[in-house]
Amino acid sequence: MPIPDNAIEAMLPKGVKDFLPVKAAKIDFLRSSLLSVFSLWGFRPVIPPSLEFLHDLERGLGAGLREKTFRFDDRQSGKLVAFPPDITPQVARIVATRMREMPLPLRLCYSGRVLRHTEIQAGKDREIFQAGVELIGLESPEADAEMIAMAVECLKNLGAGEFTIDIGQVEFFRGVMENLPVSGDRARLIQAAIARKDNSGLKELLADLPLTEQARAEVMALPRLFGGREVLQKAENVVSNDRSRKALSDLKKVLDILEVYGVEDHVTFDLGELRGLDYHTGVTFQGFLTGFGRAVCFGGRYDNLTAAYGYPAPATGFAFNLLNLLFALDKRLDELAVCQTDVLIFQSAPDKELAQRLAQTLRKKGISAARDIIPRDLEGSLAYARKMNFRYVMILSPAQDIRLINLTDGSEKSVSYPSIQDESFVL
Repeated sequence: MPIPDNAIEAMLPKGVKDFLPVKAAKIDFLRSSLLSVFSLWGFRPVIPPSLEFLHDLERGLGAGLREKTFRFDDRQSGKLVAFPPDITPQVARIVATRMREMPLPLRLCYSGRVLRHTEIQAGKDREIFQAGVELIGLESPEADAEMIAMAVECLKNLGAGEFTIDIGQVEFFRGVMENLPVSGDRARLIQAAIARKDNSGLKELLADLPLTEQARAEVMALPRLFGGREVLQKAENVVSNDRSRKALSDLKKVLDILEVYGVEDHVTFDLGELRGLDYHTGVTFQGFLTGFGRAVCFGGRYDNLTAAYGYPAPATGFAFNLLNLLFALDKRLDELAVCQTDVLIFQSAPDKELAQRLAQTLRKKGISAARDIIPRDLEGSLAYARKMNFRYVMILSPAQDIRLINLTDGSEKSVSYPSIQDESFVL
C-alpha cells in the first residue's frame, strides 16, 4: 500500500525536500553548467565546511542572515556552532585567514548547500543550493561588469530564454539619504516605502520633515528610477550630491564595459533597489527569468567583508539559487538534463559471465550499462527498462548472439560481441 504524499512530507522538517533521480539530475546539470562557465572565466574552486563556530561566522553576516542562522551547542568544544546561511562570508574568512599571502586578485568559485531559518509557510525553503563566485582584490567598475557579464553568460549557457539582470547602486541611495534629518524608525519606514515603490506613502513620511526642495525631490525620485539606460540620465538630472553622482558615474562605466561584452540588452536599472543595504557597498544586481517571480541569482559589491576577518580587500561576487533555477527552467531542463541509462543487459542463461564482461566493455567506452540481475522473463525486463528510462536493452542468447532493442522507437538490430569490442562501436 503506497504511503500518502502528506505522510511522506511529515517525515521531513518543513522547508527541506527529497530530490528523486530526475530532479537530482537537473540540479546536477545546473551545478556543472555553472561551474564550467566559472572555470572558463578563470575561477578556481574552494570547499568551505558545513559547520563553523558561530562567533567567527557572525563576523561576516549582516543582521538579516544572523537571524536566519541555525545554531547549537558543540559538545566537543563547548562552543556554539552554526550551519552557514550563506557561503560568501565563509569564502571571505578563507581568504583573510588562509590566502592572505597570495597575490590579488583572487578568483574563487564554489557550490554547496546552506541552511536558513524561514517562516513556516508554503514555498519557503530552509535548504538552499548555491553556486557562485567571489572576485577579491579589485575595486574597479570592470570587476563589477565582469560579474554581470558572467551571470548573463551562465543563463545563456543554461538555455534560458528571456531574462534580465536588474542593477542597483546602494551608494546612490546613501548619497540621497546621508544629509536628511531623519534616523531610527522613520528612516526605516522611508527605506521600506522606497523599496515597495510606494510614492504616496513616501510623500506622507516626508511631509513634516524640514527638507529643501532639492532634497525632497531626490528622495521622491527614488521609487521611479527604474527601467533602461535612460534611468541613468534621469537620475543625473535629479541628484546634486557628490556621493550619488559618483555612484552614477561608476554605473555608466559598468554599462560601457557591458556593451563591450555585448550583454547590455539584458540589463535594466533600479536605483530604488535596497537589498542588502547593511552589507553591500556599491553595485548590486539580481537575475530574473521572464514569467518567474523570484530572482535566480543575486550579486554585488561588498568591500567591507574580508576586513571583518582582519584583511581589508575590495570584493564583489554573485551566487545562483539552484532551486529557483530548477523551478524556472524545469521544462527546458527536460531536454538538457535527461536522466537516462544507456543499456540494460538481459541474459536468461545460468552463466552470467558474458553479460558481466559485456557490461565492463560498454562502461570502458563511456556507455552506461547495468545487468538486470533479478530473474524475470524478457517482457518483464523490457517493462522495467522502459519505466526506469533506459535507452536500449541488449539481449544475450546462449549462442552469444546479441539483439539490441531501441526503446525510443522500438527498432531492433543484431550486433556481435567482437563488434562491440571494436573502437568504432557506437549505440
